[in-house]
Amino acid sequence: MTTALVTGAAGFFGHHLVEHLMRNTDWEVVGLVRLGRIGSLRRINEVLDGHPDWAARIRLVWHDLRSPVNEYTAEEIGPVDYIVHAAASTHVDESIKRPVDFVMDNVLATCNLLQYARGLPGLLRLQYFSTDEVTGPAPDGVRFTETAAINPTNPYSATKMGAEALVNAFGNTYRLPVFTTRTMNLIGERASTEKFLPLLIRKLLLGEKVTIHADPTRTRAGQRHYLHCRNAAAATLFLLERADQRGLYNVVGDAEVDNLTLAQMVAEMVGKPLEYEMVDWHSSRPGHDIRYALSGEKLLEMGFVYPVSFEESLRRTVEWTLNHRYWIGL
Repeated sequence: MTTALVTGAAGFFGHHLVEHLMRNTDWEVVGLVRLGRIGSLRRINEVLDGHPDWAARIRLVWHDLRSPVNEYTAEEIGPVDYIVHAAASTHVDESIKRPVDFVMDNVLATCNLLQYARGLPGLLRLQYFSTDEVTGPAPDGVRFTETAAINPTNPYSATKMGAEALVNAFGNTYRLPVFTTRTMNLIGERASTEKFLPLLIRKLLLGEKVTIHADPTRTRAGQRHYLHCRNAAAATLFLLERADQRGLYNVVGDAEVDNLTLAQMVAEMVGKPLEYEMVDWHSSRPGHDIRYALSGEKLLEMGFVYPVSFEESLRRTVEWTLNHRYWIGL
């Protein structure tokens, strides 16, 4: 039986990946969980709800990767064919407040996982789940390819870049079968209200003013590619079976949208008026960038097709959240 180890399995992307593997493979999944600041076993419980047969294929193991994986934990995990390292601290604001914690969570934790992986016989591939932010802000009209120079501009992106470098080094030095994906902004069910979309929905429902990240003139909203976690999970499974040793792959999505346009789209779906304020976040909080953009051509040329469009992904996410308001504290 094929077994995948998913770190951060109780996190936002991690639990969507677990669900995708349950639906699209016959693999067993070992979820490594810490249940930190925003991790929640409720995500896993809701994935399993209505699927009693899935429970036999999922095991959860508690471990804080800021500590090495000891022999007891390694034995509890058991044999592993694939590893997806999705565990991370991800919020830029929090990284600006607590940079050392992000070094521990994103760099040291990755090193400890790689050390553990070195002792796994027969490991087929280890994926490191990175971010578009490592290449820094993108000028208008530019989409960075996998060969672009790195330019992390905040502690979060710097720690993700440090972890990328470790993954590449362990692949080269110890011949670990590693590869890295850089993924753009994720949306989906069960996100915490640290994320823009669930916070936006909450504020619309409460009639509160929405803050829109903008440039210094406060006339241009920040731009992102938004990608549903299911699409990112589909790309992960696609690459676990095809990625090159030490390969790098951008996982982008099909549409770029500015945050004001996104807010207007969501307001229409929610059926509430949008009251907003454009705020120059970069001047007050250096490290916030107006635009990130990656080229997804490499993955598309390999034959990958994103299963669901951005518009449909957004609609589904908004409708689900309106029907499960406890995830946004309502």
